[in-house]
Amino acid sequence: MIKTGILNPQMLSLLARVRHTNALVIADRGFPFWPGIEVVDVSLVDNVPTVLQVLAAARANHHFTQAYMAREFRKRNPLPVQRRFAGALRGVPTEFEAHIDFKKRVPNAVGLIRTGDTIQYANVILVSG
Repeated sequence: MIKTGILNPQMLSLLARVRHTNALVIADRGFPFWPGIEVVDVSLVDNVPTVLQVLAAARANHHFTQAYMAREFRKRNPLPVQRRFAGALRGVPTEFEAHIDFKKRVPNAVGLIRTGDTIQYANVILVSG
């Protein structure tokens, strides 16, 4: 029995398959279902869990070398929210691009973890190192 770390078996399985140069999406509750890639939905209620909580759990045992987020995240969210995300991604180069371009990357991901986060555009694509 697992005692610490990620307990969700689907999420563990997905993370185990994210290898060198593979991408993983961690998304807010409003992010659309994406046919063709595995979706692990861990949303329970609003803001449970959050993107930042899932990101912290994933980073604890994974090495990510690149992150992508939508430019709209910066336009729609106050500075304190932006700072929390920057802190959670510290050490991972992060590129901001138009949301439409961000979505074009999604089909190339190994999978998507959908959270209950209500922060607008709180979606992150992580590339494994």
